[in-house]
Amino acid sequence: MLYYPKFIIGKYMKRDIIFVGNRLTLNEAYERYILRTLKSTLATIDSISYFDESDKGLFLHLEELLKHESKVVIITTKSTFTIVGKLLSTVTADNQILKEQMLIPSRASIIENGSYLLNYNASDINVIQAHEGKPLPQILIEDEHRNAVIHIFNEDISSAQTLLEPLSQTFDVRLEFSELIDGWLKLKIYTRKHGNLAQFIASTKGLMSHKVITAGNIAAFIIERLHKSNKKISFAESCSGGLLAYYFTAHSGASSMYEGSLITYDNILKANWLAVDDESIEIHGAVSADVVNQMSEGAMNVSYADYTLAISGIAGPTGGTETKPVGTVYISARTKTQVHTERFMFHGDRRYIQEQSVLMAVKMLINSDKELFFAH
Repeated sequence: MLYYPKFIIGKYMKRDIIFVGNRLTLNEAYERYILRTLKSTLATIDSISYFDESDKGLFLHLEELLKHESKVVIITTKSTFTIVGKLLSTVTADNQILKEQMLIPSRASIIENGSYLLNYNASDINVIQAHEGKPLPQILIEDEHRNAVIHIFNEDISSAQTLLEPLSQTFDVRLEFSELIDGWLKLKIYTRKHGNLAQFIASTKGLMSHKVITAGNIAAFIIERLHKSNKKISFAESCSGGLLAYYFTAHSGASSMYEGSLITYDNILKANWLAVDDESIEIHGAVSADVVNQMSEGAMNVSYADYTLAISGIAGPTGGTETKPVGTVYISARTKTQVHTERFMFHGDRRYIQEQSVLMAVKMLINSDKELFFAH
């Protein structure tokens, strides 16, 4: 059994996800799809647990969860669906019956194809049978979304907490901060019983003008803003390998503002596609301010973009030197009238360094046109 808890302070109904059967988690892409779907339905997720079908700890885990008020979603395979129903029947002192060609606890209140909802004491349990490559059956748990996510830029956690904690008490909300990268905070706001979520957000935006974006999804927000203002964007990527492009193209509507990218790992392509000067590469190296500055200029010249971003760095785990260790990344953000190029030092494994590079580039894009992105 693998168990990844996320502890949240405060008394409220917990939301728990349980995967039963290794088959689903071996297919990582399908597992990610399931979690995305669940996150779009549940107000929050407090814990994710993984059990194989022979794990005797599953019974004890279910028994413990149902001692408290919980919303539990159990994702099963075809072979573990009946096993879970039998365990739930034992825990809830019920018996199994055949309904809709499924063997399920008799107290199941709602039944759909491949999914049923069981109410026990103050808990809701939704058992879902998943099949790789198929849509996830209907999620039957109803969850009230009494929370919101906003993003705060160019502020650290300490100063943001000092500013916003008094507001949180005034409007009876609870705050959870996470620093995505230096100068970019993600804030989740939970409404208490008599809380005023909308007023807290409005007051935060008034207090931290030109620092707050109230959209939960930054990529979708940028797509919408650029589309409405008829602006275009293009990228030139090296160490991020197209991850910056994916950050936006993973969302519907990206074609309205995204022109395309050039992924130039090789120096010959940097020169031929982006007109990066050979001498600059020879003197300063491909990972340098001079080269990444020319990359953003080249992307601007070969497109009709209003904004370009360029990334070049050493994502590791090899390739670092004494003067440019692994994690060294240069990013250039360019508009029609200005350019900002900066060196960063990120830490972690290769993927995390790439992801931090992308987030920093997005932050630099937002800061390159504050009037557009922070406008009410």
